Order: sequence, then structure tokens, then C-alpha cells
Amino acid sequence: MGVYTFICKGSGADWSAKQLNGDLEASAGSTFDLQRKLVQVALSADSSGAVQSSFSYVTPSSAVFQVIVGGSVGGGSFVGGGASSAPAASGGGGAAAEAPPAEEKKEEKEESDEDMGFSLFD
Repeated sequence: MGVYTFICKGSGADWSAKQLNGDLEASAGSTFDLQRKLVQVALSADSSGAVQSSFSYVTPSSAVFQVIVGGSVGGGSFVGGGASSAPAASGGGGAAAEAPPAEEKKEEKEESDEDMGFSLFD
């Protein structure tokens, strides 16, 4: 799994980005095109799986863009109930662990000032 963090800077309509710790960089005419180019640059360095990305403005002319290549994206497994007795399929080869039962919440009765033997308004 590779994590690529880019510092993006805009000047007029042009945007450029340089990797925080590395030599990868790109430039484009819009933030959308810059993000697409940076994903391709990250994939050229590490094409080991799914891609996640996040773009966040810091100021109107600067931003941080992060690309994560590899790892798991989404749930990845489906465990269903019902009449089927077939085991759930798992991508890792191991059996799916059963979820622990949910803890029961105890309702706490809120005490009023009358229950304490005195009243604030007496």
C-alpha cells in the first residue's frame, strides 16, 4: 500500500503539485485535471490495487491532495442472514468472524428534585 501526499499551489488558473516526501509532481489548468494527473502519477509509481483520494483546500490558492494506492476499499465482504445455510465467502481465505452481540443499554431514570427529599423552589 502506498500513500502519496502532494502540496498543491495555484497561480491564476494554473495549478502545480509536488510530493511532500518524494520527487513526484504534476501541473494542470484546473484542480480537477491536477487531481486526475496526480492519481496517474501515483499509479505509475505503485499499481498494487484500488485507489482512494482526498483533496482539501488550505487557502483559496493552496491545497493538500492525498492518494492511497492498495489496501481495501469499502466493505469487501457480505454476510447475510435468512434461510440460506451456505457459509459466507471471504476474500482472505479465512472464515468470517461472527460479530459480538450488542451490549444492552440500561435506561437510567433521571432523578427529579422531589426524589431527593428537598426542592430548590421551596
